[in-house]
This record gives sequence, C-alpha cells and structure tokens, in this order.
Amino acid sequence: MMLSFTKMQAFGNDYVYVDAIHQNLSNLNRLAQFLSDHHFGVGSDGMVLICPSEQADFRMRIFNPDGTEAEMCGNAIRSVGKYVYDHHLTDKTFLLIETLGGIKRLWLDVKDGVVVNIKADIDAPVLDTKKIPVVTPAPEYIDRETTVLDKMFFTTAVSWGNPHCVSFVENVNRFDVAKYGPAFENKTALFPNRTNVTFAQFIARDRLRIREWERGTGETIGCGTGCCTAVVAAVLTGRCDRQVTVEQIGGNLEITWEPDPQPDSEEAKAGQKYGHMLMKGPSHLVFESEIDVSSIIK
Repeated sequence: MMLSFTKMQAFGNDYVYVDAIHQNLSNLNRLAQFLSDHHFGVGSDGMVLICPSEQADFRMRIFNPDGTEAEMCGNAIRSVGKYVYDHHLTDKTFLLIETLGGIKRLWLDVKDGVVVNIKADIDAPVLDTKKIPVVTPAPEYIDRETTVLDKMFFTTAVSWGNPHCVSFVENVNRFDVAKYGPAFENKTALFPNRTNVTFAQFIARDRLRIREWERGTGETIGCGTGCCTAVVAAVLTGRCDRQVTVEQIGGNLEITWEPDPQPDSEEAKAGQKYGHMLMKGPSHLVFESEIDVSSIIK
C-alpha cells in the first residue's frame, strides 16, 4: 500500500502529516515508528493523523517517534490548520481541533488561497502537580530549586496535556543542551513521565530566547508549547509581560498569555485558574510524497 504524507514545519517541530479521513490505516503505533525511522531529510518529531471528529471540525492524533500516542503539540496543531485548508478539506478560517489535550481553536490568515499564518489557542496552562504530574507536595511548581547533574536550576513545570519544564539560563546559545536535556528528561524523582525541557534566556520584557529538548527525540529547532512554557515561567516570576516574542532556532513565535479569569466569570466558576495561551506564527510545507507501507498495514 502506498501512503501519501506531507512533511510540515511550524517554526520548530517537524512532523509527518497523514490524511486519515481518505486513507484507511491500521497498526498506527508501528506506522509512526516506521515513518519516523525514515527521517525524510530533516528528521521527524513524529506522525500526525488528521481524522474526522464528532466534536470539532477535525480530530488530531499525534504519535511520538517511538510509536506512543501523545496528547498534543502546539506546532502540530498549527500545521493541521494549514494542511486542512491548503488541501481543500475545509474552506473555514476558524477551526476547532479535537486533541487528547482538549478542543483547541485556530484562526487562519489566508493569502491567494494559501494559509500564511496561524494563531492557535492552546488553552490555559496547568500547574497543578497532580495533573502534570510532578513528584512534590507543593500545589504548584514554580521556580523551584532543582539540582541536575552538577548544576542547580530554578525549574517551573507546566502542562497542556504534554508535560514541559523550563529553566532560565544566562545564555542559551552557549548552554550545553545535549548534556542537561536528557538528564532533566529522565529525572524520574521529579517527573514520573519523561518531560520536555525548555532552556530559556531573558532578553527584554517582551522578548525571550529558548532552546528545546524534546523527550524521546533530542534537541529540536523549536517547540510551540515550549515557547509558551517559557512565557508562563517568565510572567509568573516577574521577568516578562504577557505579550512576548520568543526566539528559537526555527524562527520567532508571538506568544500572548491572556489575563486570568475574573473571580465571578464562568471560566473561574468552572475551576479555570489561568488565562488562555495564544501562539501565532507561520507553518511551512516542506514536501509531499508517498511511501510503501505494505509491510506495516495489512
């Protein structure tokens, strides 16, 4: 069987996107491993399936390179918006996307029939350690002293379904991500589930710079939720404003953390503690092709 796929990048993560509405697929975990093993030139952070949804316009399923299913990824969601519009699966410029992390909202900027920019609402960050989860009795995990290898960090743990932690360092360009990234990721005394790790540098009140260590993958050229994680930590510790440009290897993302819900609002009554995170930036089509998956899909 020949499987059609699209390689896309959203100023950071590179994923293989597969139309699972018009193609019958099986053995998804092995298929994700198979596609990731082929790398496709730049490498792949995993596989994204675009599926029908009864709750939203589309459903997104995302798989890590090792074949495990993930909750969500901000960059992956933005590229889904570009994929479904540019491939004529929809003509809507406002979309609801179903993920394991909840329903996410997308606004598409279109020029000459092609999506050129996407703003994604990836919902409110979670700092409740029972949900991240982080092994600590504290109700929140903000700027906590954490010793990793030979160095002490101040670490903040955040989640949108996929766990992240962030630590500020003096200069990310000179920081040894390959040394400390995997040590953080696998520090099971802190994170029962392996965590994504963002190393951030304060540049100005409206500007941060990051490098991202993706769990199970290694250093990536960027990460949307990693950018948002850095902004959450920066705002909570008084470093930055709520509207910030985040520099990463793959390009800059515009991040806005909306004000927290008012005490008498419906969001507050529903238990929501923090405002929504909005991330804006382009997504790029790298290439489209086919691959023989007869040995995987029977």
